[in-house]
Amino acid sequence: MRPPATDRGRILLVMAVAAAVTAFTATVPLLRDWFDLRVYYGAVDTWIHHGGRLYDYRVPGTTYGFTYPPFAAVAMLPMALVGLRTAIVLALLLNLAALALIAHLLTDGAWRRLGWFGCALGACLLALFEPLRDTFSFGQVNLLLLALVLIDARLLRTGHDRWAGAGIGLAAAVKLTPAVFIGLLLLAGRRRAAATAAVVACAATALAAWVAPGASRFYWTRALWDTSRVGRMDYVSNQSLQGVLARLGVTDRAVWACVVLVVLAVWARRTRSALAADDWSGAFALTGLTACLVSPITWVHHLVWVLPALAVLVRAGHPRTAGALYAVMCTSVVWLWFDDASDIDGFLGANTYAWITLGLLLRLPVAQPSDERGTLPRSTNATAPAPSAAAPEMAPVSGHPGPPPGTATAATAATGAACGPGLGRTRNPSNDPTGATRPAAPNPQSSSSRASS
Repeated sequence: MRPPATDRGRILLVMAVAAAVTAFTATVPLLRDWFDLRVYYGAVDTWIHHGGRLYDYRVPGTTYGFTYPPFAAVAMLPMALVGLRTAIVLALLLNLAALALIAHLLTDGAWRRLGWFGCALGACLLALFEPLRDTFSFGQVNLLLLALVLIDARLLRTGHDRWAGAGIGLAAAVKLTPAVFIGLLLLAGRRRAAATAAVVACAATALAAWVAPGASRFYWTRALWDTSRVGRMDYVSNQSLQGVLARLGVTDRAVWACVVLVVLAVWARRTRSALAADDWSGAFALTGLTACLVSPITWVHHLVWVLPALAVLVRAGHPRTAGALYAVMCTSVVWLWFDDASDIDGFLGANTYAWITLGLLLRLPVAQPSDERGTLPRSTNATAPAPSAAAPEMAPVSGHPGPPPGTATAATAATGAACGPGLGRTRNPSNDPTGATRPAAPNPQSSSSRASS
């Protein structure tokens, strides 16, 4: 179908799509009533203004409290200066800014070619993506962490690597899962960046220990190891490998550890191949997928880490595959097995997002030759200067990165498609459940409950 030829037609189409998206998000996707943000705000407010202990706080009427490392609470201290409504507005603005930055980094600015019409349609499509919906409606921090990691990827690509690793270190200090990217830096031989990430993470953790020694002691000796503070492993929102095993009734940690080791081996092999071909966008995408799989708990909103992999798919010439996977992750399909995931259909359907993540880890097209990948398009001077008797013949200069041919589409921008250099580098060094009538579930990730992690 061809887009409208007039501005009037484009405006009407955007309004129709926006209305459809609004109706969908108001009836299907389970609005979360800023539950996680209320956990953050309540914990910090109680700690600062009422002399309470950070990890003792519980949202009134629930058993859910603060579960992140103490540095996350230190970073959230400015919330103690404002009211809850102001904190919600600020969280929305921060997440919108982070999403805009992520889109810019994944497309290398190619979104500018879309114009207002393409950007408006792209924004509507992004609003449908369940991990993004949950990140915004829970008031989560996932987009901020992804942006920090992608900034490091850009620094490494452009050779401005003096501070590369700092973003990864900060992300790991706020939420432990991004620490897997330090492993990527080590695989890549970027020891300085890996050291920077480790030092920043340790320094942030030490700062938190200085500010809140009691909370730090409690977290690292008790809270970190108490998974009951976060939620049930077998809950349908847990789309990690451990979640899959838990829904199968497999609770032996040794089995989970063996599966994790296999996944890490696959990640290391595929990431080495990507790095050998200078495919940094592929390497970062594989690492994000691996982090989701090996983490003990990966709630649906954590799956914003899938976005770089979808961008790699489009970059590699598979936009239909990327669009299909994106569409599935807009449907909230896993919640169909909210009550019972015990049968074969539950095994397949309740773990849909985990299968997508695992499939991308195994089959994501990385380590392609540079001239086929399209990550670093090159323009070659077609005319060489004529040789003269006074000077030897000179070869024409080539190899300068240039913009990729073709134009981007709204769907490409919406799926985080990389239409330009992307992350490749040069070779130089709920309110309650929307419309739901179920009683609140015992786990915060439910479509009929309020909490997350």
